[in-house]
Order: sequence, then structure tokens, then C-alpha cells
Amino acid sequence: MKTRQILLLAVSLVLFGGAVRPQGIDANARVTFDPVNTVNVAMGKSTPVVFTFHIKPGFHVNSNKPLTPELIPTQVGFSPPEDLVIAKMQYPAGVLTSFPFDPTEKLSVYSGDLTVKAVVMTAPKATAGNYTVHGELKYQACDDSACYPPKRLPIQFDVKIAKGARASNRARPNAQSPHIHN
Repeated sequence: MKTRQILLLAVSLVLFGGAVRPQGIDANARVTFDPVNTVNVAMGKSTPVVFTFHIKPGFHVNSNKPLTPELIPTQVGFSPPEDLVIAKMQYPAGVLTSFPFDPTEKLSVYSGDLTVKAVVMTAPKATAGNYTVHGELKYQACDDSACYPPKRLPIQFDVKIAKGARASNRARPNAQSPHIHN
């Protein structure tokens, strides 16, 4: 009886093994994205945000600024809600690398972990609340012998806009004039 249960469990794992994979994870993905914690920002203010991507070992993608125009740059783009702006995108410098298919030419590429920085800003009259920002990473993955069709990796993160502290017209806590020096 115990052997039969083990055999049934083994068959179930083989048949349904794909069903237990987390949603949104592509087993053949060459680039993956680390989820971003909720970004908190006050109305009329800005806050930094970091996006981390992982390029599968054995693969590389062109940098954001490839050395020749025919190469596809790696880019992150967003479609934020009306009350938000994603600005000041900062990509790391690519690493100049030569490959076996043409050892005399170097390409500007990313491999391993890729960190892209940006700033989340609110409109001055933004409405407080929770928002979801949708975006995508556009890239073309290559290995040492071939490049694969360009891909778009969907990404998203949540932003919470809080009411900002308003300027006060109250007198300064220290009644002494700032121009008096002792």
C-alpha cells in the first residue's frame, strides 16, 4: 500500500509539476524581474525607486546605449497613472565585451544583475491613494552563438501617495530673529 501511494505521488508530481510554478514565471525566460515594494511618496514630492533584473547565466543583452545603431537597446518604459511621473531613468554603463562570433569587435552589454534607477514624482495636485504603475523591459537576449527575437518583459509596482505636510504660517518656535548673533 505504501509503495502505491509513493508511486501515485510521483506520477502526480510529473503530471501536475507545471501547475505549481508561480504565476508569471516563464521557465524559459532569459531575463527576470525582482518585485518592487510599494513606493510611498508625498503629494507634490518625489522618491527614488530601483528596478532589479536578472539576466540568466550564459546570456547577455545590449546595454541601453549600444555601440551601433542596428543593435536593440535595453529600455524600461512605463505607463503611469495620470497623477504620477516616472523620471530620471539611470542605466548602468554597459560592459565592453567581445564574443566568439567576432572577437575583433566589442559590444556594450549587460549580463548578470541589471539595476535601473528612477524617480517617482507626483503631480502637485495629485489625489492621495494607491496606484499601480505598469511598464515593460524591452530587450534582446543573446548567447555566445546567437541572438533571439526581441522580448518585452511586463513589470508593475504599486505607489501610495500620501497627503504631504503643508507649509505652516505659524511663528517659528524660537522667537529670536535669525539675524541676531550673540
